[in-house]
Amino acid sequence: MTEPNKPLLQPLVYSAVLSVMIGWVLFVARDVLVPVAYSIIVVYIVLGMTRQMARIPRLGPHLPAALRYTVSAGVILGALWGVALLILGSVSEITGNAARYDQAALGAIQRAAAWAGVETEPTWPQIRQFLVERVGVTRLLGSTAGVMLGIVALLVVVLLYAIFLLIEQRAFDRKIDRLYADPGRSVRLRAVIHAINDRVGNYLALKTLLSVGLGIVTWAVMAWMNLGFAGLSGLLAGLLNYIPYAGSVLGVVVPALLAVLTGADASAVFWLCVILTTAQFLNGNILDPYLMGNSLNLSPFVILFSLAAWGTLWGIPGALLAVPFAAIMVIVFQEFEGTRPLAVLLSLDGRLEAKDE
Repeated sequence: MTEPNKPLLQPLVYSAVLSVMIGWVLFVARDVLVPVAYSIIVVYIVLGMTRQMARIPRLGPHLPAALRYTVSAGVILGALWGVALLILGSVSEITGNAARYDQAALGAIQRAAAWAGVETEPTWPQIRQFLVERVGVTRLLGSTAGVMLGIVALLVVVLLYAIFLLIEQRAFDRKIDRLYADPGRSVRLRAVIHAINDRVGNYLALKTLLSVGLGIVTWAVMAWMNLGFAGLSGLLAGLLNYIPYAGSVLGVVVPALLAVLTGADASAVFWLCVILTTAQFLNGNILDPYLMGNSLNLSPFVILFSLAAWGTLWGIPGALLAVPFAAIMVIVFQEFEGTRPLAVLLSLDGRLEAKDE
């Protein structure tokens, strides 16, 4: 009775054991793998921007490939360097004004308590003492500055990895051709890699364009309202746009909290939230669908599950990579007969472009 089930159970058991082993390796080696993964994503963005530049009406088809490649690489690598400088400037601002931000946060808590009618003796003084002495906004800001310096170090490593990957990218096809004695296998592998490059690269290039626009809007609004941490808020809003669903909410909440930290009054924070919510709504419901459509053809459940899985393994860096990684899995699965049913289940509507068109 058990013999007929053996061919079915064995692959399931092997797959489960292999998945656990891979997950354990990814978790243990995250400090090494995260910079490598981000450098690969940077290369994807550069390649995606190179292809998008070729689609510029009239001008694009006449631009040499080498020029498009150089411009795209220069823009992305320069942007990474600018992000590192912006973070360093924010760290300097935090460490130089930590005491003032401590008092601003305490004042905001006092105003909220007064509005809620809980500022009575002895409850509120005890709460205030607890917040100041045990939580300590100054200590919190100090640890935040340390995290930001760690991000700068990560960016430097990613920048170096990406430069070397871009240099070696031209020889990649030749390496693939020499992997197998059978030319057919090399052609198939190149087709899979090119499919990943096209779909994931285009997605990341367009998503980066939208994220940059959202970051500029956030920075401009906060600078116009004369609120602190405008540059840092714009950077965070742009990065959070890569996180599905939750990123839109955090893109409003984080700048609002930074505004409160710098002493903004309630009306300024309210209007900031209204403007940023409108910008997030327009981005998520008009610009994003118009420019990108269902370019990755992923099920919403798969996106959420990937977000939870990669967020658990690698934290926030993993959450930012969740969607590209899920897209890569679908593209790879659809190229092999044994895993193609998985690709159908992971897709949005069951259609796989490379096979069904």
